[in-house]
Amino acid sequence: MPEKSNAERFIDAFNTIDYTLRARYNLNRSMGFSDLVRKCVSLNYVVRKYEDDLIDYGRLRNAIVHQGNKDYVIAEPHTRVVEHIEKIEKLINKPPKCIDICRRDIVTVDASTSMENVIKLMASSKYSNIPVYKGKNLIGIANGQKILDAFGTYLLAGGKSKAFLENVQIEDMLSKIQSIYYEVESIELTMEEGLNKFHNNPKLLAILLTKTGGQNEPPLGIVTGADAIEMNKVIDTFN
Repeated sequence: MPEKSNAERFIDAFNTIDYTLRARYNLNRSMGFSDLVRKCVSLNYVVRKYEDDLIDYGRLRNAIVHQGNKDYVIAEPHTRVVEHIEKIEKLINKPPKCIDICRRDIVTVDASTSMENVIKLMASSKYSNIPVYKGKNLIGIANGQKILDAFGTYLLAGGKSKAFLENVQIEDMLSKIQSIYYEVESIELTMEEGLNKFHNNPKLLAILLTKTGGQNEPPLGIVTGADAIEMNKVIDTFN
């Protein structure tokens, strides 16, 4: 089989991106490609990252294909352009997964653990987000900054530090750490999806990964906002 030309490779990648975005987000087939890209900006991190490139590639596609006939190519795109659109196509269709880069040595605590012991565990482990379980069920994720805020509020109200540290259990604190601050997802969560979640919810502190996304499953990984930097690097160097 003869090697594909740059134009053929470009058109194949372009058409795959076009088809995938319309099918995945159930968007109108009659919508122009530029409008499709703009519509997907809020839905897909990769599209948002490469929005300008994709819109330019839509114009380029129209320039290299005569009257919509892919068999009648009137221009050949540069190899660098072809490789870039192929990269975007792979990132949209087969993006890397969060489990590949996130922390897997998960530290957890029982719901009845005192605040003193939770704080000590955070200090010794260097982890500021610790899942809290009652039996086998996840009831929340303890966050160091949220604990510090609650401790400060308690002291300002006249509470005694000893009583807080020894008598308050982490379960009592979780009512102040709302579910908007964490999510539970399956280990199939992609970096694109993870980055999109952090982008769309600025309050999100952590995403706990389990086998199928169930809250009664053992934790297999945890993704935090700090991992977004590494995920961006992976996407930038993806090939």
